[in-house]
Amino acid sequence: MKTLLVCTSVSHGNTRRVADAMAGVLDARVVAPDEVEVSDLPGYDLVGFGSGVFSQRMHRDLLGFVRAVPRSGPRPLGRAFVFATSGLPEPAFAPFTRPLVRLLEDRGFEVADTFTCRALDTWMPFRLIGGINKQRPDEDDLIAARAFARRLSNDSATTA
Repeated sequence: MKTLLVCTSVSHGNTRRVADAMAGVLDARVVAPDEVEVSDLPGYDLVGFGSGVFSQRMHRDLLGFVRAVPRSGPRPLGRAFVFATSGLPEPAFAPFTRPLVRLLEDRGFEVADTFTCRALDTWMPFRLIGGINKQRPDEDDLIAARAFARRLSNDSATTA
């Protein structure tokens, strides 16, 4: 299964650590949005899209990249998943991954699942106390990310 992870990790490298853990399981390449062409995406069986969360939103560079993907029409573009790191937990009533999932579906991706974990956050006012979740993502978070990736890989193998 040919897999690509498009990852924006700008503050502390949290999201990149999660992406690298998943990439090890999926034998995937991890790239920033400016390191891949939108036209390359149909060549992958599975594409992950991830970033840190900023004011309850995924990073603008990642969202801009996905907005540049042309709508595929009636033919699905492929399988995708979304992953994110954030200082605060994802609220069940308004998940911060939901807008990206909807955008990907609008572009023709079949979104298999989402993964989120807590991570170091030094956004104000947390900066005043040195941040929150100072040790995260920790080994347990990376184990969970690998298990998530294995599940995606197994799901792809059973549907192939």
